Amino acid sequence: MDSDFIIVGGGSAGCVLAHRLSANPANRVILIEAGRDITEATMPDEIRDAYPGKAYTNPAHQWPGLMVQSIRKGGHNSVGPGVRRPYAQARILGGGSTINGQMANWGVPGDYEDWQSLGAEGWGWDDVFPFFRKVERDLDLPGPNHGTEGRITVRRVPRDQWSRHQVAIARGLSELGYAELADQNGDWGDGWFPLVHSNDAREQRVSAATAYLDTETRKRSNLTIWTESQVTALTFDGLRCTGVTVMRGGQETRLGAREVILSAGALHSPAMLLRAGIGPATDLRALGIGVRVNLPGVGRGLMDHPQIALGSFMQRDARMDGRTGRHVQVGMRYTSGIPDAPSGDMFLGAGSRTAWHAVGRQLGALTVWVNKTFSRDGEVRLASPDWRAEPEVDFRLLSDRRDMDRLKEGFHLMARLQMTEAMRAVADQPFPASYTDRARQVGAVSLRNRVLTDVMAVLLDGPTILRRRLMQGLIVSQHDFEACLRDDAALEDFITDSVAGIWHASCSCRMGAAGDVMAVTDAQGRVRGVEGLRVCDASIFPSVPSANLNIPVMMCAEKIADAVLGGLH
Repeated sequence: MDSDFIIVGGGSAGCVLAHRLSANPANRVILIEAGRDITEATMPDEIRDAYPGKAYTNPAHQWPGLMVQSIRKGGHNSVGPGVRRPYAQARILGGGSTINGQMANWGVPGDYEDWQSLGAEGWGWDDVFPFFRKVERDLDLPGPNHGTEGRITVRRVPRDQWSRHQVAIARGLSELGYAELADQNGDWGDGWFPLVHSNDAREQRVSAATAYLDTETRKRSNLTIWTESQVTALTFDGLRCTGVTVMRGGQETRLGAREVILSAGALHSPAMLLRAGIGPATDLRALGIGVRVNLPGVGRGLMDHPQIALGSFMQRDARMDGRTGRHVQVGMRYTSGIPDAPSGDMFLGAGSRTAWHAVGRQLGALTVWVNKTFSRDGEVRLASPDWRAEPEVDFRLLSDRRDMDRLKEGFHLMARLQMTEAMRAVADQPFPASYTDRARQVGAVSLRNRVLTDVMAVLLDGPTILRRRLMQGLIVSQHDFEACLRDDAALEDFITDSVAGIWHASCSCRMGAAGDVMAVTDAQGRVRGVEGLRVCDASIFPSVPSANLNIPVMMCAEKIADAVLGGLH
């Protein structure tokens, strides 16, 4: 089966590309996804739900065996030499958009001016703005600053549906002197705002799979969608990519194409290039892989947003009450003031639910992350040339000391917020929160965990002295809130042990100028040194934007599809 375009990976970018490229009936398009299919009709409730806790913790929707290292301490991960932790990477049609928290923010104009300064010509704010508008259909704020006809419906939780916990967060931020902003994706200064979500008017998930691969799109005779099919290799004729080999139903099939587009994400797209002999020559030779093109930047420069959290116990009447499933309703962008950092370099979010189970309904969380990180030397390497082996991933989140310093400052901001009059009226017993192995085990969806958490929730709502003992024994980590406040070393220990990315892996196949030896692709995603091969996903970002990545990835796919097609369609 030959085609014009083979798209490898049916995530947020791949679904957009498949829809746009197949809109021209002259283009024969094949979309290949390793995970299962998902449609509006077949979407299970856990994915459709505005609350994503079950979707993103279900291993059936994730790549099995994918492990990552978040930071290095003395050359090793903080949890012990050589220890890596499981990483939730979507393996289902729609990718991250099918299981994520549905945050629909754009970043800020300075993010894309930064891209252009780093060599991504034609990716400044004025260049990308039309494509952000093309992605979205904003139900709340139509007009020239927002899309009205896009495929991704976005909205904000109405204020009369906010939990008392979220109302208190907004009031607490105002107590601290932060301004209220009406539009997260339009008011670019510091302040708090209602968060934008990719939900429809029924408060149900709108994913790339359901929005871009709708029934009418799937009827196109020139579009073929293969799910539960894994690309095992790229095929070449010299320096021209000619197609892929695919494992499907236990059978390996070879497909040819005029052009192959990798949209497998910031961990798997560079891995595919490396297996094809495109990457740092020394690393390839060490694995016995013949060097097709020496591109030192493949797999280098991996970035994410480092995050920490502060948990608390919410009073009964402050918890979510069923008026909405959206557990994160309020967020804030603020400026750290650290030298060389841009304005709005930090983000604070707040959740009124921390897990799908009964205890998760009782615990709230404040989170803070570095929006514009200085740490940008993470790596994706091959453990083996075998396509079955997952790559070795080292994020090196705090390799730049300034990111540690900003997280420390962020912890103190969360503490001040927790101590405001508004917050003390709805939540108490703050504790440094970590996604420990114990929390991960309890977070797995099972009857056993449901029963255990139901019992524990009853006890937590009992006498205060019992709650405090249970919190200390079963929920709170070894890090003490008061100690972190008064002791800088204790705070650093907490951050070192607990910091993690927020599944915003990016920048491992960066766009850049022709003279940039670390640039993997040009400004249209074309891989340097070969023909017939592009990358289009978060891996080509020159730097991680100040945003959850779903909407920027779709914007990127819309823009590259436009370049491929030769004009707006």
